[in-house]
Amino acid sequence: MAEVKIIDESHKISDKRGNGKLRRDVWIDETSKKITRYNLAYINHHIHAGDNGRVVGYDNAHDGHHCHYFGTVEPIKFVSFEDIEERLEQDWVALKDKK
Repeated sequence: MAEVKIIDESHKISDKRGNGKLRRDVWIDETSKKITRYNLAYINHHIHAGDNGRVVGYDNAHDGHHCHYFGTVEPIKFVSFEDIEERLEQDWVALKDKK
């Protein structure tokens, strides 16, 4: 299976909107065009210094699908990649609104 990275994005978030950055890395299988790996994260070293500043994130890089939240890693039920993107957005908005 040959994988190709199709998304490699990092977006700076203004101080007014919560500071930090949103990161998206996505790989697909060249043959099937299905997502094989992903890493989605909200990074803000001012909120959390551990885990390379990852406040909340989702990936399947090792040991299945899981969520990082302030340094804690928990397995999650994978429904779809779109569901994972939505979860990250909801988590980031909830954190932003707590400020």
